[in-house]
Amino acid sequence: MARNKTGHGGRIGSISRRDFLKTVGTGLAATGLATNIILPGRVRAGKKRLKILQWSHFVSPFDDWFDNTYVKEWGEKNGTKVTVDHISYAHLKYKAVSEVRAQEGHDLFMYVDPPPAFEGQVIDHREIYQQCEKKYGKAIPLALKSTYNPRTGKYFGFCDSYGPDPINYRKDLWDRVGFYPDTWEDVRIGGAKIKKKYGIPVGIGLSKDIDSNMAMRAILYSYGASVQDEEGNVVINSKQTLEAVKFVRALFKEAMTPEVLNWDSASNNSFMLDGRGSLVVNAISISRTAEREEEYAEIEGKIWLAKAPAGPVRRIGLAHIISVYVIWKFAENIEGAKQFLVDYIGNFRRAFLANEFYNFPSFPDTVPDIGTLIGEDAKAEPPDKYKVLGDVMDWTTNVGYPGNVNAAIDEIFGTGLVTNMFKRAATDELTPEDAVKQAEAKCKEVFTVWKRKGLV
Repeated sequence: MARNKTGHGGRIGSISRRDFLKTVGTGLAATGLATNIILPGRVRAGKKRLKILQWSHFVSPFDDWFDNTYVKEWGEKNGTKVTVDHISYAHLKYKAVSEVRAQEGHDLFMYVDPPPAFEGQVIDHREIYQQCEKKYGKAIPLALKSTYNPRTGKYFGFCDSYGPDPINYRKDLWDRVGFYPDTWEDVRIGGAKIKKKYGIPVGIGLSKDIDSNMAMRAILYSYGASVQDEEGNVVINSKQTLEAVKFVRALFKEAMTPEVLNWDSASNNSFMLDGRGSLVVNAISISRTAEREEEYAEIEGKIWLAKAPAGPVRRIGLAHIISVYVIWKFAENIEGAKQFLVDYIGNFRRAFLANEFYNFPSFPDTVPDIGTLIGEDAKAEPPDKYKVLGDVMDWTTNVGYPGNVNAAIDEIFGTGLVTNMFKRAATDELTPEDAVKQAEAKCKEVFTVWKRKGLV
């Protein structure tokens, strides 16, 4: 990801954890299923307003298409004046808390990771999914597991798309040492050889940023471990987790650089584009930047993509971002917001082209020729660079794997408990065994809080 993100520690944005919990907890008694919600017809009477907030997309042409083409078309067709505000990823949750406190703001609010803690403040998005599935085919499991709370039976958001999180690697360097990053062991051994021979390390974050969180979970899951099981029980203290932690410790010492301990979400982008790294885990933003900006022309063709590496148990990775829209209960135009999402999904092939393959569809039937599109791209070097993403759903999962995303998992993600576990063992601050035990204790504390609130 190319946007900066503030560190969390005990804070979310610049909101204290206590204030955050207090704010999003407001209205939890109203988290049951909404009844008799009917999707609206087209807005006909008068000139209505629809206010949308979403992140400033890394692929800037997408924001231009969304704001100045699609939104204008939709507004004219539906007799609605639509305004779109953009905000950096770092400020999304701060802005969300601000709107909840004021009980006013935007009608549609977009996140780049699931927001289950805000469930009490949003409508049930079930009917939107139902309407879209009726028109456009089934949604992928990743979308549903990222927005549905089985504890309350409520859809706390609507996932329109996700961003794949492949390996980005220097093909020239990996070819020279005779390795391809197909497995995590390949990453460790090949990465160490490249570092020793050329002084260019692997860069996989051990910080609290979103990229580090996704990468460490990919390794954790590939070893057969997870934070929770399908029923929402904490199971992080396992033999498989210990093996994953020991692997990352070896990877850090043999193939990486201490820089990764303090990275933010833009660090791995510059690391590769400046020629200082041999491999990172990231979205295709690195390649797209190299294609778009002349200063990176020399390195553009050297950076290739690979699937999430296989571990001892499975090949699995995380979505780099999960695009989730929510409609606040206090939104002024709830009906218009619902209709906008339904119509937007029907136009997702256009969105996919505008975002240059960064966001993949949650409703795959809306882009039926996706294999052809990513198989030959005129901007890419080589033209089939993005073909590797053709089976992305076979190796991509959600943050709450093997269960659904929930408020406890969201807090554990935001506060970096999992990455801290790996980091403390990698730097010898704790033994791998003690790092796992400490992570288990803290995860259980978080789950206890959210179970008391009735959301887990």
